[in-house]
Amino acid sequence: MSNPVLACYDLEKTFVDGVSKVEVLRRVNLQVQAGEMLAIVGNSGSGKSTLMHLLGGLDQPSNGYVMLHGKNPHKLSESEKCQLRNQYLGFVYQFHHLLPEFSALENVGMPLLIRGEMPLRILEKAAHLLEMVGLKDRMQHRLSQLSGGERQRVAIARALVCDPLCVLADEPTGNLDPKNAEKVLNLFFDLQQKQQTSVVMVTHDPQIAQRAHRVLCLTEGVLV
Repeated sequence: MSNPVLACYDLEKTFVDGVSKVEVLRRVNLQVQAGEMLAIVGNSGSGKSTLMHLLGGLDQPSNGYVMLHGKNPHKLSESEKCQLRNQYLGFVYQFHHLLPEFSALENVGMPLLIRGEMPLRILEKAAHLLEMVGLKDRMQHRLSQLSGGERQRVAIARALVCDPLCVLADEPTGNLDPKNAEKVLNLFFDLQQKQQTSVVMVTHDPQIAQRAHRVLCLTEGVLV
């Protein structure tokens, strides 16, 4: 088996609340291979989002470590960590976290702008992704002019614009009605297959999880 694109080893996270300690994650081990679609299921409060934050280098583990493309993001400086994320990871959240003052095209191109790509290259790549997600005629629209499903499609295009090794998707359709959720998911899975991007997706929906290559359950901080 080839080296995983993203992995964690004996990962633990404990929160201290006054004098009490809450163990959210306990010795979690995970390896994500190139092109793999992995679903993580579990009850609310089981630590799924905490795990995603740790895998993405957005939070510091209490014990254990993460490896992204052979590097531990938690051992890097903040600027190096941001550069590593920008180069190898894409993020899709339940709430899109797009910037309302910018157009759909500008939102999608933002990671490439941060990377320092040439403006023409940014416009071409962002426009191509928006066309792929069915928003060819909505590129110049701001968020207030887009529906919830359209905004989430913009978020997916933004997550894929840098050709990441892996996308972390935390309940990416949890804020959508069933019809829009199905459309967005079909699109997401289609793009994942075309680009052979690895995906780690948190979901509470068993039907969505069944479409993944592998399903893991997070129960009381333990991944099984």
